[in-house]
Amino acid sequence: MSSLGGGDNMSSGSDLPFLGSRNMELQEFSRKPRHSVSVTLGELLKRVGDSTEENHQVLELGNHSNFATTPSSFSFVLSFYNLSYSVKVKSKMSLPKCLRRGTKDDELPSDNNIKVLLNDISGEAREGEIIAVLGASGSGKSTLIDALADRISRESLKGNVTLNGEVLESKLLKVISAYVMQDDLLFPMLTVEETLMFSAEFRLPGTLSKSKKKARVQALIDQLGLRNAAKTMIGDEGHRGVSGGERRRVSIGIDIIHDPIVLFLDEPTSGLDSTSAYMVVKVLQRIAQSGSIVIMSIHQPSYRTLSLLDRLIILSRGHTVFTSPPSSLQHFFVEFGNPIPENENRIEFALDFIRELEGTPNGTKNLMEFNKTWQRKKTSTSKNNFYNGSKPSLKDAISASVSRGKLVSGATNIDPNLSSSNVSKFANPFWVDMVVIAKRSMLNSMRMPELFGMRFGAVVVTGIILATIFWKLDNSPKGIQERLGFFAFAMSTTFYTSAEAIPVFLQERYIFMRETAYNDYRRSSYVLSHAIISLPSILVLSLAFSVTTYWSVGLAGGESGFFFFLLFMVASFWAGSSFVTFLSGVIYNVMMAYTVVVAILAYFVLFSGYFISRDRIPPYWLWFHYISLVKYPFQGVLQNEFSDPNKCFVKGVQIFDVSPLRVVPEPLKIKLLQNMSKILGMNITSSTCLTTGTDILKQSGVNDLNKWTCFWITIGLGFFFRILFYFALVIGSKNKRR
Repeated sequence: MSSLGGGDNMSSGSDLPFLGSRNMELQEFSRKPRHSVSVTLGELLKRVGDSTEENHQVLELGNHSNFATTPSSFSFVLSFYNLSYSVKVKSKMSLPKCLRRGTKDDELPSDNNIKVLLNDISGEAREGEIIAVLGASGSGKSTLIDALADRISRESLKGNVTLNGEVLESKLLKVISAYVMQDDLLFPMLTVEETLMFSAEFRLPGTLSKSKKKARVQALIDQLGLRNAAKTMIGDEGHRGVSGGERRRVSIGIDIIHDPIVLFLDEPTSGLDSTSAYMVVKVLQRIAQSGSIVIMSIHQPSYRTLSLLDRLIILSRGHTVFTSPPSSLQHFFVEFGNPIPENENRIEFALDFIRELEGTPNGTKNLMEFNKTWQRKKTSTSKNNFYNGSKPSLKDAISASVSRGKLVSGATNIDPNLSSSNVSKFANPFWVDMVVIAKRSMLNSMRMPELFGMRFGAVVVTGIILATIFWKLDNSPKGIQERLGFFAFAMSTTFYTSAEAIPVFLQERYIFMRETAYNDYRRSSYVLSHAIISLPSILVLSLAFSVTTYWSVGLAGGESGFFFFLLFMVASFWAGSSFVTFLSGVIYNVMMAYTVVVAILAYFVLFSGYFISRDRIPPYWLWFHYISLVKYPFQGVLQNEFSDPNKCFVKGVQIFDVSPLRVVPEPLKIKLLQNMSKILGMNITSSTCLTTGTDILKQSGVNDLNKWTCFWITIGLGFFFRILFYFALVIGSKNKRR
């Protein structure tokens, strides 16, 4: 049994130091026989009482004070029988049937487009053991891990997976297990301690106090050997951070924060050097010895790493060619007729030999048949004494495990009946998820201020340019055209600057998929939290643009006009941010997303009513006018500007300013007005108002909706795209293979 500490030094078994100590070193117990139950992390934590602020509080889970006497019959065995999985591959193009020459056999259906990834694989994994799945690339290692972890749809996977003889329902499996992906999907600007703490807030129930969650995190840091890196940022290509091996251990830590019964890992040592890989597997050994089943895929372990593994499953093109402890490799190949030479790495020899067989006409068929005979022989000559007494039910085993402090996240959520209907899917309420997500996002944003700074700078620079170009516009006919141009550009700018939000979700998309795959939080919590934390930046950007341009351009309406202009800027940024967020949930490639966003926004501007009025748009394109995001804010600010019916914009001779007659001398213009008065039968003088704000709105075709209706439609479109974003996440973030 291993300790929770990161070091290997022994300490007195009766003198356990406090978890909050910087140099905590718990005793690394010697490994017990398989029939006895290991001490869980929760049980060790129960030994430590409440302490001072420096010495963190510990978890108080379960009622068994003497856990060493827990019946050994409550051990776990994960068994899998006859697992088979195949996928369809695209067939090669061929000539039409009428142009092909061949026999009647050509008309028979072909199975060449079916690729078998798993073929009749069986085995078992026991509590306290590390089961490693080996094989060359494409042998089916990751597929087998996915099959056991319920990441393949039940309709596609044939065979059974049971825990203590009972079929595991998907909902229950997610509660009692964890899955560690091959890639280290972490937020680069968080420290190791913060990363694990956020995971604890997601996975551990709200009934646990903050101090107890911190105690769990501190204990886990020591268990993972990360004490020296606890305050170090994860880092990425642009920021120095922890090492590769430490990153991998953090990735494992965030998925075992709730002390799961079953842990699945997809190549946890991939990309690591020999020493780092050994340290990672050493951590996994400690986790297994704390009372967990650990199943992982691994490419080619070193000699030291191999010594930590309890059982191997070697695959070849979806078939099992070896299933036994590593110590049996030598004897296995001796009996097969190909003994492993002395002083040669056993696993390297085995994998190289299997690869050579795969290149022969008969493949690994003989080796597969020999393995079946070997397994039958071992079964007949050995007795399975893993269980002491009658085989425990899954309900009893999990209940005993929870009472000992195992399965922390489900300790207060699992009903004694353990049916699918009464297993709590999430550890925390809806609003707690939202608060934790928002806190994490704000912390990330605060540590990368350059992202918001660039967006803020773009908005301010655009506002300054517009303010200087459209400085103090007058109310002449030329001023009217310039005002229309300003509003069209200003409204479209808000949407184009929102396009900078595209990478935000795309960068954390796979982190989101990993966290929601095992119910860290609800997708709805993520969507609402994402929307709420975007509001402060929207308000700041809207205020900066409005203050920069409103009085500089000389827009109408005074303080009330400014307030409404600000409201429409907020609504525009909100709708634009929601639209871009939705597209980032649908399109996974950054460059493609930018291309699509820019193109669609260009169409929105085209059909907004500025370049061509609504009455002039062809009927078959009119629908695009009404779905244009730019239409409603553009129409709203125009009504805010020209809504005063008593304000005149064209008087007397100003009517000629927008025609070739603008170069005619003033006396001649007055004479032309007199002649027009005679023809029209009305008196038109130099002071006669010919065009009011209402007339401009009619000419622009933006009088079908009032400004408040346009405002609420813009706000509503923002909510509409947030809802679409939610459904995009529900549909697009499923982790199961088909």
